Amino acid sequence: MHYDVFNGDADGIIALLQLRLAQPKASTLITGVKRDIQLLQQVPVQQATSVTVLDISMEKNIVALAALLANNVEVFYVDHHRTGEIPTSAHLDKIIDIDANTCTSLLVNQYLVGKYALWAIVGAFGDNMLLAAEQLAQQAGLSDSEQTQLKNLGIYINYNGYGRTVDDLHIAPDVLFTTLLGYPDPFTLINEANSIFAILEQAYLSDMAQAKQASVLHDDAALQLIELEDAAWSRRVSGVYGNELANQEPDKAHAVITLNIDASFTVSLRAPINNKVGAGELCAQFDTGGGRAAAAGINQLPKEKLGKFIALVSKYYQ
Repeated sequence: MHYDVFNGDADGIIALLQLRLAQPKASTLITGVKRDIQLLQQVPVQQATSVTVLDISMEKNIVALAALLANNVEVFYVDHHRTGEIPTSAHLDKIIDIDANTCTSLLVNQYLVGKYALWAIVGAFGDNMLLAAEQLAQQAGLSDSEQTQLKNLGIYINYNGYGRTVDDLHIAPDVLFTTLLGYPDPFTLINEANSIFAILEQAYLSDMAQAKQASVLHDDAALQLIELEDAAWSRRVSGVYGNELANQEPDKAHAVITLNIDASFTVSLRAPINNKVGAGELCAQFDTGGGRAAAAGINQLPKEKLGKFIALVSKYYQ
């Protein structure tokens, strides 16, 4: 029994999409909202014979990974997040690169020697790896309009991954992945009337229009922080809005906080585009926090610790 375990954002979905377009395999899918990263524990150790793991932190899944390896389960792990200490095992095949300018879709693209490079471009744009995506698009000979179309598709797929639960999302990540399998060429999807592309575009534009009316809670030379209300649209847009703000002002960090039902905050932090370091390290100083150098988050930041968060981030990026 094979299991495909993947993050529900653009990078996780599109990394698996490239793999399964190139290497079709019957599997059980395990995924969730973007922030649901401790997914490996959902794999039944006694039933699994092999597992593919994409775009979730090894550090956050190390106990479940160790259990699988101890039971002689073959694991193929591709990721760009914090790893912690990587296990040594003949049953672990890994492609790990925590460089701030790569993502899992790009690593899979390298592994497949560019077989589905158009989808890799979508995944890189979705993960806000703009320079890498643009370079790959130029290598593919895409026009400016084609590049913009793939960029938008990546953003919309990534936007769809954000929410407190799958109920907040427009399309469940496993359903979205399965649907995308029918489109080896992303332009076929983009040009299809009433497709997922059109549905997500309309929803994205509506949510972003609301986000642009949100309050600026803090703004200095190092950090801008935006607060969004406790609503499904806020949770959906928090990550992509943070990316847009980061791209607009590349010399400062940007945080988007969303109020939770327990009065804590969900935090999306983006390091400055021109200094993509430290975001994961900063968020990891708080319970339920973590991520990578360029982008990270905290699932539940107590209100009383918001001031500490702002002070830490501002000081770090001064």
